[in-house]
Order: sequence, then structure tokens, then C-alpha cells
Amino acid sequence: MSSSAPDIVNRYFAALNSRDGESLLGLFTPDAVVVDEGQTWRGASEIRTWVDDVVFRFEYTAGVLGVESAGDGEYVARARLEGNFPGGIVELSVRFDLEGDQISRLENAA
Repeated sequence: MSSSAPDIVNRYFAALNSRDGESLLGLFTPDAVVVDEGQTWRGASEIRTWVDDVVFRFEYTAGVLGVESAGDGEYVARARLEGNFPGGIVELSVRFDLEGDQISRLENAA
């Protein structure tokens, strides 16, 4: 297990915190898959919808609590979100599957 995050994971959380949708979208492969809130989004068009309708639905900050390697090109980050969503605070597990310097699959779980 590694406690250091690859650059792509750091860039993901930086894009979330700056609410930079274009930078966030640029982190994903064209055929990437996102699983969040019980739904699955596939490919660039659906992931753009996820960013617009889910990721930026509320205002929040995301703090990374730690990152561990989960295998070849796979990482799991623990993050704490604080914002204006119901409950105001949540800790998430965010799984990243990487292809080179892009995200091929991202899965959020509370």
C-alpha cells in the first residue's frame, strides 16, 4: 500500500475544488466509466452529464484523507466532502482505475 497519490488523483480533486468542469473532463479516457449515486455513466458525453448534473449540483470542498494503491493502475482515495448538500459532510471512497495518465474508471462509494 502506498500513501502517495499519483498526479492524476491530485488533479481530479483540484478540479473538483475549483469547479473546473473542462479540466475534470480532460482527466478521463474517451470510453471511461463513472459509477456514482447508484448510476453508471459511460463515455465522454455521459460523463459530461455526470459532471454537470451530479458533481456540480452542490457547492463543496473535497479534502483527501489518504490514497492507497489497490493494484496495477488502481488507487483508492478516502475523501471528506463538506458543503451545502443534505447532511453537509460525507466521507467517500473514490476508486480510480488508470490508463496511462487518464482515468478509465471512477467509482464513488460512501
